[in-house]
Amino acid sequence: MKFIKQFSIILIISLIGEALHYFIPLPVPASIYGLLIMLAGLQTKLIPLDSVQEASYFLIDIMPLMFIPAAVGLLDSWGLLRPILIPFLVITMVSTVVVMVVSGKITQFFIRSDKKKKVPEHE
Repeated sequence: MKFIKQFSIILIISLIGEALHYFIPLPVPASIYGLLIMLAGLQTKLIPLDSVQEASYFLIDIMPLMFIPAAVGLLDSWGLLRPILIPFLVITMVSTVVVMVVSGKITQFFIRSDKKKKVPEHE
């Protein structure tokens, strides 16, 4: 019963994200709205972490399975991808490296700023 309640909370947040996507004419995916609502709810403690924690662990555990339909779609589109395979691979590799570098730099920035806050300054 606990998992049903936790999944329901996650699904309701996702539904609110879908509604926002429908009503707000911005090129932002509905899932991003849902993630921002979930982040705000967790940060403000309106949504206690315990109320979604086990279900979120489960979803993270099965996340690799969610990529199977996308991979099958790529294989199904092989005829369309073959003429542009080299540019497709280059763009994929470059964008992956850029995302990794930017994510790493942002993470390092927050880790360093958090350490500076915790270390008391000597006068």
